Amino acid sequence: MAIPEPLAITLAMIAQGARAAEDDWWIIGSAAVALHGAFVTPLKDVDVMMSYRDAERFLTDVNGDRIVPEPSALFQSDIFGVWTAPPIPVEIFGGFRLACNEGWQSIGFTTRLAMAVDGGQIYIPGIDDLRGLLRSFGRPKDLERLRLIEA
Repeated sequence: MAIPEPLAITLAMIAQGARAAEDDWWIIGSAAVALHGAFVTPLKDVDVMMSYRDAERFLTDVNGDRIVPEPSALFQSDIFGVWTAPPIPVEIFGGFRLACNEGWQSIGFTTRLAMAVDGGQIYIPGIDDLRGLLRSFGRPKDLERLRLIEA
């Protein structure tokens, strides 16, 4: 699969920015769907899920902007920020949680697939973990992404 140049540059910049990460982290959302081989367009951002400490360090190291997002009934993060230097903006979620029947649940995966990019490694959840994440989000755009990777 050929990765479009703006995404390839963005992924390489993420790999460099995350090199000091101490905990597992993943690229999720539409970029992860694209990296699993589904055609996703347009890719308006790249979502990165990290621990709180790694997200804080990442945003500091890359001079990203910490943002207090509007409250959401579906998602929470202990820290959230946006990095706009790459060709595709990067959204960083530290301590990411999803609302469920039992309350707020931390999101985690059982798989972590490494992908080599210019300048380092990036990580995405395995296909089954990604499918589960998209189903749990349940929004129309996530269900469309699920359909794309199942096609």
